Amino acid sequence: MVDRKMNARIALVQFEGTICDTVGNTAHACELVAEAAAGGADLVVLPELFSTGYNLDIVGPRILDLAESIDGPTVTALRSAARENGVYLIAGLALSKEQLPAVAYNSSVFIDRSGELMGTFDKAHLWALERFYFRSGSEFPVFETDFGKVGIMICYDMGFPEVARILALKGAELIVCPSAWCEEDHDVWNFNTQCRSLENTVYLAAVNRFGTEDSLYMGGHTRVCNPRGAVMAELAEEAEGILYADLDFDALKRFRTASPYMRDRRPELYDEVKLLP
Repeated sequence: MVDRKMNARIALVQFEGTICDTVGNTAHACELVAEAAAGGADLVVLPELFSTGYNLDIVGPRILDLAESIDGPTVTALRSAARENGVYLIAGLALSKEQLPAVAYNSSVFIDRSGELMGTFDKAHLWALERFYFRSGSEFPVFETDFGKVGIMICYDMGFPEVARILALKGAELIVCPSAWCEEDHDVWNFNTQCRSLENTVYLAAVNRFGTEDSLYMGGHTRVCNPRGAVMAELAEEAEGILYADLDFDALKRFRTASPYMRDRRPELYDEVKLLP
């Protein structure tokens, strides 16, 4: 492992794609990865289901045809983009797995600077129609980079405090949340991002899709919150764009000293059985 950097620039791509056009969406995403790298990014993040679109009234019936393996053309192109641009890359897409070819997962891949696949995260909490088209995940990996430890949750997972807490307890300093968040729940997006960052004293980077897919409108509002729950960067315009944020991990240590929520936990009190009436 190389000496750790104590600062990192992340680039969150508020992506606008074409529904069900995996080839076109992937090519456009790779262009945006290159743009983000030219802007100094260490880590580039694409939103939930960037390659297929999200509206499951349209995408759902086709999901087994649209889902790809980690050796498929979309991940192969993303690996090349990460390697050519020297960035870490997180991207949300529908994955199929060799052992379960007739099942799709709402996943994110994590690729390192050399284009190697570090691993995947499968969305644990499925929203609404998702449960008819995806299988839920049950593992919460944390990935070690040259600037710190990074955990992933996807969209609806952010509404469950347990997910971010598990990632923080496993050492995550930055939690990334690729999303396809509808505009009518914009208020919940704001609350969730700030609460999850504060209560776990982590940087939280939530990247949302932008655009209209038939009756579904996603307004973006991609944002980064610091470990005190303050919004440190946000895309105000409802449009495709790239949000950059510079993270200081020495400052994170100071946040954790000032607000020692993780240190002062009393897990012996939190047994769910004890909380039942």
